[in-house]
Formats: sequence, C-alpha cells, structure tokens
Amino acid sequence: MSVEDDLHCPPLSDACSGGPANDEEDSDDWDEMEVSGEQTTCLFCPLQFHTIAVALDHCRSDHKFDLLELKNKYNMDCYSYIKMINYIRLQKPDPQLLNESSIALWEDDVYLKPGEMETWLMYDFDDLGSAPSTPHYAIDGKTPISNINFSDLQKQIQDLTMQVRHKDMLLENYLRDMEKMRKVTRTIVESGDSIDKKLTHNVVSSGCDSNDYFNSYSHFGIHHEMLNDTVRTDSYRDAILNNSNCFADKIVLDLGCGTGILSMFSAKAGAHKVYGIDQSDVIYKAMDIIRENNLEDQIHLIRGQLEKTNLPVEKVDIIVSEWMGYFLLFEGMLDSFIYARDNYLKEDGLILPNRCNISIIGVSDTDRYNKVINFWDNVYGFSMKCMKSEVIKEAFVEIVPDDKLITDSQVITEINLRKCDVNACIFSSKFNLTARKDGDLTAIAGYFDTFFDLDNKIEFSTGPQATKTHWQQTVFFLGEPITLKQGEVIEGTISCTRLTKNVRGLAITITIDKNRYQYVMD
Repeated sequence: MSVEDDLHCPPLSDACSGGPANDEEDSDDWDEMEVSGEQTTCLFCPLQFHTIAVALDHCRSDHKFDLLELKNKYNMDCYSYIKMINYIRLQKPDPQLLNESSIALWEDDVYLKPGEMETWLMYDFDDLGSAPSTPHYAIDGKTPISNINFSDLQKQIQDLTMQVRHKDMLLENYLRDMEKMRKVTRTIVESGDSIDKKLTHNVVSSGCDSNDYFNSYSHFGIHHEMLNDTVRTDSYRDAILNNSNCFADKIVLDLGCGTGILSMFSAKAGAHKVYGIDQSDVIYKAMDIIRENNLEDQIHLIRGQLEKTNLPVEKVDIIVSEWMGYFLLFEGMLDSFIYARDNYLKEDGLILPNRCNISIIGVSDTDRYNKVINFWDNVYGFSMKCMKSEVIKEAFVEIVPDDKLITDSQVITEINLRKCDVNACIFSSKFNLTARKDGDLTAIAGYFDTFFDLDNKIEFSTGPQATKTHWQQTVFFLGEPITLKQGEVIEGTISCTRLTKNVRGLAITITIDKNRYQYVMD
C-alpha cells in the first residue's frame, strides 16, 4: 500500500509553491477561489455555505460548536485541526460530545489520513482568533491561506508521509513476527501430551487481546466472589428458570461463561444446546464442572475470543451474558456482547439481560473524605497537598453506607441491549440532585440497574440502598465539599468517554457550577 495514495493532498498552484508572486496576483487568486471554489458543507448538517467563515458562524449559533473555544481548550495546532475535521467526517459525532469531552477524541494519528479533499482542510487554522481587531474567524467572510503557511503545511505533510511509511514497515515486521509465533505455538500445542489432546475436541483456541484483563479471570477467587454474590447469581437463575418456557429446545450462547453456572441454569431450563465461550483458563475447570454434573451432552464449552472464533452454529436463539463491569461500563464486555448479538443472534432471539441503566447519587461522608483526600494535608508532620489533585482523579469502588446519602438519585444513561452500539460507552447527561437533608456533598456515587424484561420479570440494582453486590458503587470525590441545605438542588453535567490507550477504561468528567472534575478508571 502506498502512503501517497492514502494522503490526498491538494495540488499546489504556482503561488503556493514558494515561487515569487506579488500581492496583487495573490489577491486575485484567492478572490477567484472564493467565487468559483466549492461550497463548504457544515460539519454537522447538510447545509452549504459560500465561505468557511459563514459556516463557522452557523456551527457556533446553530450547533453550539465554537472552534476557537475548542482550540484554546485543547491547545490545538494545525495537525490537531486536520485530525479533528477527519474525525468529524468519519465518526459524525454530536457536537455536544466534542464540547463536553474531557479529552480530544481525535488524537489518533489515523485521522491524519483524510478522505476526499475539502475546503475545511484549506482553512488557515493557525491564525484563528489571532487578529484582535477582526472577528473570530475571518475578514469579510474570507479565509485566505498564506503562501508561507501553506508551503510549510505541505512540507510537514511530506514529513508525516515518511513517518507513516516507516510505521507501516514496522507494522508489517510485527505482523510477520506474530505469524511466526502463532506457528510455533500451534506446533507446541499439537505435540502436547495426551491430556492436552483430550481437550482439543472441546476447545477452540483463539488469539488474545487484553491479556491482563482475561488472565485476571483465571484466578478462582474472582469466581468465588461472583458466585457468592447472591443478588447477581439469584437474579440470573430466576430469570432463566422462571422463564423456562423461553429456553425449551432452544440454542443458547453463554458469553464469558466462566465456571459455567449460567450455562447449567440454561440446560436445567430445558435448552437443547448451550455453547459457553470464555478466553480465560478457568474454562478448563468449567469443563470438569460440566462433566461432574453430567451435562456434557447439552453444554459445549469453547476457549477463545468470540471475535476470532467460529461457533459450531450459525445462529442462536438466546444470548445469556454477565458482561457488566464497575460503573457498568468499566472493563465490561459490552463490545463482545454487541458482536455476538449482531453476528449470531436470530432476528427474533432473546437477550438476557436486555436493559441496563446508570444512576448517580450525592454522598456526604466527611470522615471518609478526610481519610482519602485531606489525609495528604499532614502526613507525619509533612505537607503532601500536591498529591490531592492526583488522588481525586481516581474513581474508588466501595460500599457507600445508606446513612451517608444526601441527595436523591437520577438516571444518567439507559442502554437498550437490543439496539445499542459500541458508542454506548460515550455519553453526556445533565443532572439535578435534590438534597434530602443538610450536609456537605463530598462525592458523587455511580451505580447501575439491570433488567430481564421477560414474561416473569426480574431486575436487580447495585445501588447503595440495595443489597450489596460485588460491583459495589463507584465513588467520585469532589475537589472541595459543597454545603447543601435540605431541598437545595445541585445542578451539573456528567460525561463519559473511552480511554484512548485502554478501550476497557473510562474517562469521566463531572461539572458542577464552574468546577470541573476529571476522573480516570484504568
């Protein structure tokens, strides 16, 4: 693949090639471009405008998208601008998401490779807002690019082209090495002892992404904790067994089956065949468990990553999965669930659970706040206050006592598992929490509820007012406590995005009045 083919750069006119040109010729060229050039299509709707300046005014007034404000917020340069334009064209995000995200969502270098050239990429972004005597974006609605700036930009694109070519070469070498490693591993597995060979008929090994994540589920203590979570396990059991008419003679996929408990519930409910898949080594013990319970004819277990594994059937009638993580979405398996739904579920198939939501509630726990945050004011007689800003960025997973709740709760996002896509992890919501008593608001706690909307409905909550679960609550401590009186309403915004370097991680931003707090779940 040629890098030059991927980077569609506009042809340079004589005036932009660094050759001599007088001001009059320069002006004529750009006047002509304004008259005869392509119209500019809005970044967020189909409307077209004669100039970028007018398009930017439209974006600012109609879509609440202020490019200058974004430039200052993320300290953007021309490269970041190019990536942002390409990101918007490819991903088509809501402008509110761009405004409220705590991070620049377009930082990946893949967005330096544009599709078709368009007028937005001709805009002189470096000069945006630099002339105090002129409006934000243009003079008389025109946005000329200087010869020097455009020439520099072309040179920089050429440099980037070389960098991309070098990275492509490294990537090819990496893929070659990976293929060699796969062949070696396959040889070792195929020449293994007789015990290993007995497992191959029941196991499909696959490539592994997020090794640390899946390896963590090889520790049996985690499965003991989850099985001992009666709220979780009883809810799944009741949803399956109390709706056994839905399972009779059906084919079931248990995604992330672990020890196989949901597979066995499904078999007990009368399923004709259950396919359980898991990428961690606990699958081997699950096979022993299935044989212990004489269910090997009904339940077929597969070791592998669903996205890289071919199931023995084209479609299933039911997908059962306990995919949820802390704050519902952190280190969850939502992406894998969506892949299973879109590729293996019959059109009229069932999903268990089929609906979830995330809620927040205000916390007033001064003692806990002092132990976690104010602890750094005086550590063995030394001030370590500089640590507080870093500690506050961490989200804490813990139980919030019911008597420490100070406000009512509010749902901030709902996920319909029948219709959602992988962008369900990216959302923003305004909230209004009313104080139920006087006190200091020290944190915002998040939790989720799960619903099985079947003939016999089942639901459970991980909230602080419900029975404890292993998910507990996710606590976001504030930088400074806020004093509230009973009946007072606290207003704010909470937004959530994925982390760039860890797709299973989350970046959470909470804004209350003029205070913005950013948290990382990594």
